[in-house]
Amino acid sequence: MTWRWLISFSLLAVAVQAETVRGVVHLSDSRESDVTRKRDFSGVVVWLVPSEPGETGEAPRSASATMIQKDKRFTPHILAVEVGTSVSFPNYDPIFHNAFSNYDGRVFDLGLYAPGTTRKVVFDRPGIVRVFCNIHSTMSAVIVVSPSPWFATTVETGVFEIKDVPPGDYTLNVFHERATADVLGRLKRNVTVAGSAVDLGVLKVSESGFLPVPHKNKYGADYMPESEGNALYPAPRKRQ
Repeated sequence: MTWRWLISFSLLAVAVQAETVRGVVHLSDSRESDVTRKRDFSGVVVWLVPSEPGETGEAPRSASATMIQKDKRFTPHILAVEVGTSVSFPNYDPIFHNAFSNYDGRVFDLGLYAPGTTRKVVFDRPGIVRVFCNIHSTMSAVIVVSPSPWFATTVETGVFEIKDVPPGDYTLNVFHERATADVLGRLKRNVTVAGSAVDLGVLKVSESGFLPVPHKNKYGADYMPESEGNALYPAPRKRQ
């Protein structure tokens, strides 16, 4: 029995034992019409962190994701990636953009770049990264950088599935952009994976207490109204 065979057998055993952790998120106390009328519970990120300190595995060097800029929007609005992932920010609009973040999860500034071009950022540590455009105040997005490969984002029905989770004890974490830190903190729980799929049932996420706060530009100043124009996008001339 060679050492290579032993390693292959061990890896196969781990793969066979890996299970799925699933559940459903329900949003409540919301003022968003998509939630109250359409029952859209998408965009909530759930991830598992091993309870015992140790290696969680690094994202392959080739791990990549994309957040496009089109119609003055970032898409997807909520993006979950693993630490080490390179995220591209292609500009599909016929105007310049300047994606940036001043948040601790990953501070970056891509500067102005032209239509049809792209720039990349490697997210090398876990955290919540809020992304904005320095030109357009209405553009915003969130990148959730997970410290482990075991994460998922809810679909419209609120369902999520975290696949290929090895046996062990984990801490479940939840992020929703319209939930307070206290609400999210109370959603943390211990999860044990041991030989069968884990159904977490319904996780209720309240939006009560959430207050949207206008963000500043990358210099910490207020945005200039687009109707007034600026050096890149001068205001249209009034007809005489």
